[in-house]
Amino acid sequence: MTTRNRAVPIALLALGLTLVAARGGARDTSQAPAPRATGPQEVEILGVAVDPRTQVPAMILQGKRDRRNLMMTIDPAQMVAISLPLRGVTPPRPLTHDLFLTLFGRLKVTLARVVITDLRDDVYYATVHLTSAGGEMTLDARPSDAIALAIRARVPVLVEDRVFDKGGLAQPAPRRQDI
Repeated sequence: MTTRNRAVPIALLALGLTLVAARGGARDTSQAPAPRATGPQEVEILGVAVDPRTQVPAMILQGKRDRRNLMMTIDPAQMVAISLPLRGVTPPRPLTHDLFLTLFGRLKVTLARVVITDLRDDVYYATVHLTSAGGEMTLDARPSDAIALAIRARVPVLVEDRVFDKGGLAQPAPRRQDI
């Protein structure tokens, strides 16, 4: 993949982040919200890029049920760990998340889903849900690690409604194909 082919999606995502930020971070409360289903909803990972305002890597998620958006800051290593599988790139050597999935497979453990469970004091929380012959397990995880695993394993990423309520973006982010 050429440098230009890599730079275009990142530049478009950065533009999308700028447009979302320019529209404001607060929710429009002038209209009463329509009733909505409760509970966690599956999200699509729209992309990762460096936020042009803060120069910090960020990831944008969009709810599949109500199309609410969530932008989470991540560290540079997680940006790489998430962006590679999103772009269909396989590194020449396994990254940590690849190693974990290989280990899960050898131990006959399956990643079922990940859930972004809360946002407290500007820190996001997540759980990783695993299944094995011995039953189900739930582990605490950083959301970026959980999402990097979920993308590779092709399992759902869910976000609790309270997380969207606390940290969601006011305006829709660009669709992934636009990024």
